[in-house]
Amino acid sequence: MAFFSPAAALEWQASSVAATAGHVYLWISLGTGVLGLIAAYVFAHFVLGSDAGTPEMQKISNAIRQGAEAFMKRQYSTIAMIAVALAVLLYIGYRLSPFTAPYANKVVISFLIGALCSALSGQTGMWVSIRTNIRTAAAARTSMGKALQMALRGGAVTGLVVVGLSLLGIGVLFLAFGGFANPQQTPYELVGFGFGASLVALFAQLGGGIYTKAADVGADLVGKVEAGIPEDDPRNPAVIADLVGDNVGDCAGRGADIFESTAAENVGAMILGAALYPVFGLKGILFPLVVQAINIVASVVGVAIVRSGEDEVPMHALNRGYYVTTLLALAGFAGAVYFMLAARWWLLGCGICGIVMSFLFVRITEYYTETRFRPVKNIAQASTTGPATNIIQGLAVGMETPALPAVVIGAALLLSYYFGVRGLEDVATVSDYAKGIYGTAIATMGMLSSSAYILAMDTFGPITDNAGGIIEMSNQPDAIREKTDKLDAAGNTTKALTKGYAIGSAALAAFLLFSAYLDTVHTIVLNRVSKFGGVVPAHWSFSNVNLASVPVFVGALLGAMLTFLFSSLAIKAVGRAAQTVIQDVHQQFRENPGIMEGTSQPDYGRCVRIVTGAALKEMVLPGILVVAMPLVVGLIFRHFGGEFDPVLTAGPILRGVPINLSGAEAVAGLLMVGTIAGILLAMLMNNGGGAWDNAKKLIETGMHGGKRSEAHKAAVVGDTVGDPFKDTAGPSLHVLIKLLATVTLVLAPLFL
Repeated sequence: MAFFSPAAALEWQASSVAATAGHVYLWISLGTGVLGLIAAYVFAHFVLGSDAGTPEMQKISNAIRQGAEAFMKRQYSTIAMIAVALAVLLYIGYRLSPFTAPYANKVVISFLIGALCSALSGQTGMWVSIRTNIRTAAAARTSMGKALQMALRGGAVTGLVVVGLSLLGIGVLFLAFGGFANPQQTPYELVGFGFGASLVALFAQLGGGIYTKAADVGADLVGKVEAGIPEDDPRNPAVIADLVGDNVGDCAGRGADIFESTAAENVGAMILGAALYPVFGLKGILFPLVVQAINIVASVVGVAIVRSGEDEVPMHALNRGYYVTTLLALAGFAGAVYFMLAARWWLLGCGICGIVMSFLFVRITEYYTETRFRPVKNIAQASTTGPATNIIQGLAVGMETPALPAVVIGAALLLSYYFGVRGLEDVATVSDYAKGIYGTAIATMGMLSSSAYILAMDTFGPITDNAGGIIEMSNQPDAIREKTDKLDAAGNTTKALTKGYAIGSAALAAFLLFSAYLDTVHTIVLNRVSKFGGVVPAHWSFSNVNLASVPVFVGALLGAMLTFLFSSLAIKAVGRAAQTVIQDVHQQFRENPGIMEGTSQPDYGRCVRIVTGAALKEMVLPGILVVAMPLVVGLIFRHFGGEFDPVLTAGPILRGVPINLSGAEAVAGLLMVGTIAGILLAMLMNNGGGAWDNAKKLIETGMHGGKRSEAHKAAVVGDTVGDPFKDTAGPSLHVLIKLLATVTLVLAPLFL
């Protein structure tokens, strides 16, 4: 609404044919969302109807399931209380201002529905994944190919539920809020959906990340380093907690992360589509929903075709599915551009930029985290001279990793901006800035057009990890363990690759939301000045934020600081929670010497309960900090500087127009620089931690002395440092940068 003249907007009227077509596209999107949930049910039915293994295997699987369900129940109860409290505060804040009071109900409703959909997607995917592990283990007794298919289809349930609920939630709200009657205003009323999704995602990822790494670190330090027993050894009291952590961290956490990305991308792109309403009408607003519908169809086909031979490398089969999904998504994207965006093929180029960026991020992450490449080999070599050189080399690799991704992000944004301008160059009523920003929005849609399959590959990781643990703890033959080891190795790769994908999608989604925030502030200024009888010149826009302004600079400094402080709190939380695990394991060894002798069972449940309580306690402070920071900066800084410059208004000078841009500008600085710092820091932690982990695994294959060598002990120490990097602080930063954007978008009216 901020990028075209009011006169042009009044002159343009959609034909009845165009309006009807827009309605059809929404119903197609909603129908495809339902089909996605049906496909998830079919995959779940296939998995749950399969062999559930021996009684010994089921006993271990049941312990994992009970621990995961107990943690999720307590975690989501905590998140629900926080969400309700924030909903009340949000409602009060909106009601206090006459400018925002009319939107209070809709924003709060969309916030609660976004939070509910995010929670449902995490719970549903988790419910299936913790029942897929035992069936994957059982399938491995007869066929590695069948076990791979089982794990991927179990993971696909998470991917399809996440994308399906995101699509249905936003589509139904658009319909319920009168999107057909008032299509230009309704997208602004959906910002609460993204905020609710982001809030749940942050606590799900943070709480799950603290849990999984506290259990993992505790199990590794006591088991591998002190006791010298293998990973997943049933004598280790923390081993069940570790296997539970794989699910609550990687399944539920990453699912919430991708749900937030799709929700944020849909809402942000719809807001920018509303700004181009004179060009595309309702089709431009609904375009992101149609792209997500294409995502569902392409991902279902991609998952369904995956087959693997007994001697084939599992990653080859998974990559085939990924390539098929990507090609189908590209074909569907081209069709959507042809029918919905008037065959402006430069805009298809924007989508291709996002798809290529997705591919490059996956390959770059693979280079830095795979055992066959230089970075991991160098860390393994450094381990031969002790833990200190391992950590030095690992940090150096981590600091190197943001370089190529930063270039890729920059190239994708520049090219998509240029293609957006070229694709709309014949539209005189829209500024080049608006054209370019819409191009970057389409690039974001392109990157997320295969997100359901990517999430299926991510969930594949913890499922196969759990399957390997079940096989080892139930004392199955070595030949079966060799099969699950191959699947587990592929799962480690997919988890690392999807972290790279997640941070890339977060970067584009955050930029998209930043643009939507600027447009929202611009629209608020127009409305308020108009209410007081003024007119803002058409050439003015809130698209430039001056870093030389003191409030903006301070806000930017606080944004960068926030990412480091948040990471510090997350890592320290893992350390404190891990200490409780180590203390419990030591105590169990002292109280029951028969554990190490193999004559008695450890109390797995006690360790699970201890780490659950510690993780939930530790997640609250970092989460509240992220929500509170932009609110505090916006409310405080709105009292700095002068009122809205009357020189910008046409006609008589307006005395006392109650608008001060300092708060909105300071928050823009916080959001912009906080996003940049968060992206770079997340890449350092994700890839650095992944390289440390795989350097340990490389040594465990027999290099540099193999297991129990001095190099292996040094590598375990490095992996222990990298664990909270790659599975707690790093993934949580993905969510942080999107949560900052959605918080500022929802609270923008309060900053003016």
